Amino acid sequence: MADKNIQKAKRAERRRKRVRGKIFGTPEKPRLTVYKSLKNIFVQVIDDEHGVTLASASSNAKNVVEKIKPGMTKTEVARTVGEVIAAEAKARGIEKVVFDRNVGRYHGRIKAVADGAREHGLKF
Repeated sequence: MADKNIQKAKRAERRRKRVRGKIFGTPEKPRLTVYKSLKNIFVQVIDDEHGVTLASASSNAKNVVEKIKPGMTKTEVARTVGEVIAAEAKARGIEKVVFDRNVGRYHGRIKAVADGAREHGLKF
């Protein structure tokens, strides 16, 4: 069992490195990165040149929890997180970003974050 989990982690690390090898955030066009756990979703806008997080949102942050209604699916919550991160980024003067899906496929909750951010004015 342990060997299976080690192999799984190695494959995930390989995917992460492949994605990050192609994507780099600049001050003009920072990186929008998504991390998905079983319960929550976390999004950050990062300037890689200076190593600074410019904006962040997650499904357990106070400003997002206020917008989450009982009975919402995790995908709907992810779309809400995308909308919040777009609003935060626009408040800081960020219009364009590079999307970093991290280890996950561009599918389901990760796609919902991207769609929510696009709807509220972020361009990738």
